[in-house]
Amino acid sequence: MKISIEGFHKAFESRIRLGIMSALAVNDKLSFNELKEYLDLTDGNLASHLKALEKERFIGVNKSFVGRKPNTSYFTTKEGMNAFDNHLKALENLIKSRK
Repeated sequence: MKISIEGFHKAFESRIRLGIMSALAVNDKLSFNELKEYLDLTDGNLASHLKALEKERFIGVNKSFVGRKPNTSYFTTKEGMNAFDNHLKALENLIKSRK
């Protein structure tokens, strides 16, 4: 039996990127530290995956200060949500085709 992987996006092959997009899909924005804690990742690991998603323009970044402390938060872009939704639909179609 052949399976179709049409609609899958390479950016979401990583479980970490899938986790980042899932977390951001259900939150308006999350800080770097919130994502790090939520996904149980190291700074470097999270930063590299965030950069990859940012490069694809799937997430946006807000940099600000809380008092004198820098605060970086992330959010999904419209393009990112569309790509993520299409990826999830492709996964769902693959699962349904196996029944």
